[in-house]
Amino acid sequence: MSVLDNRALNRATLARQHLLERGATSAVEAVSHLCGLQAQEPQEPFVGLWSRVAGFRSQNLDDALTGRAVVRTHLMRRTVHLVTADDALAWRARHDAMLRQRVLGTYRSELAGIDVDEVAAVGRAVMGDGRPRTMSELVQAVEDHLSGPPRHLSQPLSQPLSQPRSQPLSRRALGELLVAALIPMAQLPPRGLWHQRAGVRNLPLATWLERDVAPLPADDADPVGQQLLRRYLAAYGPASTSDLRAWCGLAGLPAAVKAVRDELVAFRDVNGRELLDLPDAPRPDPDTPAPVRFLPAFDNAILGYQDRSRIIDDAHLGLSVAGHRVVLVDGRVSATWIVRDRQLIISPLRTLTASEREVVHAEAQDLITFLDEGIEGAMVSGVA
Repeated sequence: MSVLDNRALNRATLARQHLLERGATSAVEAVSHLCGLQAQEPQEPFVGLWSRVAGFRSQNLDDALTGRAVVRTHLMRRTVHLVTADDALAWRARHDAMLRQRVLGTYRSELAGIDVDEVAAVGRAVMGDGRPRTMSELVQAVEDHLSGPPRHLSQPLSQPLSQPRSQPLSRRALGELLVAALIPMAQLPPRGLWHQRAGVRNLPLATWLERDVAPLPADDADPVGQQLLRRYLAAYGPASTSDLRAWCGLAGLPAAVKAVRDELVAFRDVNGRELLDLPDAPRPDPDTPAPVRFLPAFDNAILGYQDRSRIIDDAHLGLSVAGHRVVLVDGRVSATWIVRDRQLIISPLRTLTASEREVVHAEAQDLITFLDEGIEGAMVSGVA
């Protein structure tokens, strides 16, 4: 097998992610190609798309959200993602078991002994009236249905009220179980619209999109997993099965990988890991120049891999999970950025050359124009 070093993998990732050259594509097409954007911070996808789509305007994504072409929902890794309506409906059932396991694992003691199927049935019945609800409102309604008069539950939902639990059932845990795992939900606008602050109101995906979630096919070859694998490689490859697992949170999709392996090409990285890829996907020359790009918090160009060394140094890995916005210089995470006191402040993680500072400043000025938040200018901190 050919060996691809980190620079070769970096340029492949940038090309797939529309970070080597902004794509001449629509916002919806970009969201589809990227297999969604991580979106627990509601404003971050706008910067992610601005850095990737030529001529992107915030109204493009607002229109896609209000027009129901894209939707905010819990999906990969049990995090809120912005995905197309088609992908949300096609992929949700394949993620159901993982979403349940992750919520039950996170709140193991708080949810011990709970009858998950009963909670799911009651939650679906409550949401059947078509009325959007906050998580708190949904929990209250479920409690009312299961225990009569509104009260805090103190025992498993499947048991009579006279049988006490060892500890109270956490309303937060119950809410997370309902909205992130048991009921496929959409987070409705104005949540996620440009420059708007709005709480989360939930509605079942099928109600919001007026189409049912696709059932999981009874096929040992895992056709939905096959689609996920192909789409992942198109946007993130070449990549290992552990990278795939880190991106989606599913258990490596072994049946899907086995089913499509003959369609794929294989490489090795410098550590000997096998990397899979689509045969005709772009793998640019490693010496291809890479432009400066500003990325939002929790961008999947970084989080979409188990081994992130192709784009970020080991010393800075903590930034990728701590919500720091980052700047790519020569394709790698080389600075962080933040808006504070009417300044876009850039904090280098290494010494930037004079020419690098110049192009970072130029891209920052374009970003300031896009953000339109009364920002007066850009400043590189710690640099004379």
